[in-house]
Amino acid sequence: MSSLADIVARIDAARKKAVAPAPTTALIAVSKTHGEETIAPVLDEGQRIFGENRVQEAQAKWPPLKERYFDIELHLIGPLQTNKAREAVALFDAIHTLDRSKLAHALKTEMDRAGKRPSLFVQVNTGEEPQKAGVSPQDAPSLIALARELDLPVKGLMCIPPESENPAPHFALLQKLAREHDLPWLSMGMSGDFETAIKFGATHIRVGSAIFGARN
Repeated sequence: MSSLADIVARIDAARKKAVAPAPTTALIAVSKTHGEETIAPVLDEGQRIFGENRVQEAQAKWPPLKERYFDIELHLIGPLQTNKAREAVALFDAIHTLDRSKLAHALKTEMDRAGKRPSLFVQVNTGEEPQKAGVSPQDAPSLIALARELDLPVKGLMCIPPESENPAPHFALLQKLAREHDLPWLSMGMSGDFETAIKFGATHIRVGSAIFGARN
């Protein structure tokens, strides 16, 4: 069984075990730092949703692949600088890292200008780690409210739990926040903890090393 097939089987098994899984769980294959030679076999197996951390890296890599595989869906899962909002709106189908009001306004400007509306997730720093991007849980409601005021297509929340902690309480917190704000999507769970995330209703999981191997 290939790495991709193994992950798909594990997602299916985790969904069957979960008491109340999300209606669907989309697998985002995190292809950051990997080149076309590594990505193409995964595309040939049928995977179509991919995650990238950096706008510039994605710009260099994906346009030629999109010409060959027309139904690719690209998700930005790394921090976004406001000066890269134009490129991000042009290239990505979803942006998981809306975490401040300045970025919300920049995305609003670019979506209005381009007439393109990638789906947005508000990134919540559930562990309140100073070195990590994301809005604090207590400030998330006001950012969600601002995004709605600007008529941005906010569909869900995203988190990356602290590496040293049990991820379950962080996923539970994100699920609670999403329910309180009537947001249907939850981007949570990576190679080491996606099965736990599925228990808490993950709609999007971000798996890199378990599919592609160690990063280059």
